[in-house]
Amino acid sequence: MDVVKQTGSKLLGLEIIRFAAAFAVLVWHYQHFFYVADAPVGFIREQQPFYGLLKLFYEYGYYGVQVFWCISGFIFFWKYRDVLAARLMSPAKFFVLRFSRLYPLHIVTLFIVAGLQVVYFSGHGHYMVFMFNDLKHFALQLFMASNWGFQDGESFNGPIWSVSIEVLVYLGFFLGLRVLGKSALINIAVVGGCAALKVAGLHTPILDCFAVFYIGGLSAIALRYFRDTRFHKLLTIVACSLLVIVPVAAGITGLASRGSFAPLFLMFYVPILLYVAATDFKVSPPLQRMIEVLGNLTYASYLIHFPIQLCVAIAFTALGMAIPGYSPLLFCCFVGITLLLSYFVFKHFEMPAQRFIRDAYKGRQPLPEMTRGGRI
Repeated sequence: MDVVKQTGSKLLGLEIIRFAAAFAVLVWHYQHFFYVADAPVGFIREQQPFYGLLKLFYEYGYYGVQVFWCISGFIFFWKYRDVLAARLMSPAKFFVLRFSRLYPLHIVTLFIVAGLQVVYFSGHGHYMVFMFNDLKHFALQLFMASNWGFQDGESFNGPIWSVSIEVLVYLGFFLGLRVLGKSALINIAVVGGCAALKVAGLHTPILDCFAVFYIGGLSAIALRYFRDTRFHKLLTIVACSLLVIVPVAAGITGLASRGSFAPLFLMFYVPILLYVAATDFKVSPPLQRMIEVLGNLTYASYLIHFPIQLCVAIAFTALGMAIPGYSPLLFCCFVGITLLLSYFVFKHFEMPAQRFIRDAYKGRQPLPEMTRGGRI
């Protein structure tokens, strides 16, 4: 059974949102250039390059991670919900699909960052941004367990923390569908349980990931249910209206400036956005290819941007110069090089590694064909 059957849109709208979230994280992490050890020094956020244009990303780019989690929940429930609930995919096959997608680039960037941090330490007497670069945390990183609660702090290629947590959610997702079935009530129960635990005082990114992942799943379930009914057009109009009205109302009333607003906003706004973005639409082949290319950049840009920052810091140290963090030229070079390298990393490493691992498994059990972007 083909587990990657898609609509005519091929979820292109989600690829655009995925790229926007990756770009948001890239802009948010630009502040790493101002770090001494694990904290920024002399850092004025408003003076960063193109702040007026990119203010949203500079101020709230951290939440790009939560958007990623929500998109993952949507895609996983969209593609795997029926298959896993019907037990048409083995645990081994599911593991190989996820392992081949995530692990090759993770392990390569882990070793690269480990080496670069040694070089950086030799010139500064401390590591850059992520401090816990010892054997214990290297072992955790090897098993993608860097943020399961065993860590003393952030380590090595720090951005992998969100993927590490998502791996645990994948396990819960697989077991939940296999054991409990595919009722949407399970999603509601998971989200409600996470909310109750947070109200009770338990604050952990693992709960956040479960919550937004299963909320994204609810959005996918809703679209599957309503897209072929007479209510779909009306719901889409209502959803589009909310996408405009809610942020405008929040800005007018001042709610947007409250600290607790952003996470609550994301919990409700992003699933509605995904519902609309995943609705079928057709574009010209050149535009479709462009959108697919942007979507393909996301994982690589997420994992290679910190190694690039380390290289920049080491280079300026060798030149005896301070990093010109407020320079628009540095910003453009950092973003441009990251996106350009991400394209080649995806094309010449991610895809070949993914194909190699999946082909090696095909002799035991057939795997579905990869999509054009290879992201299942």
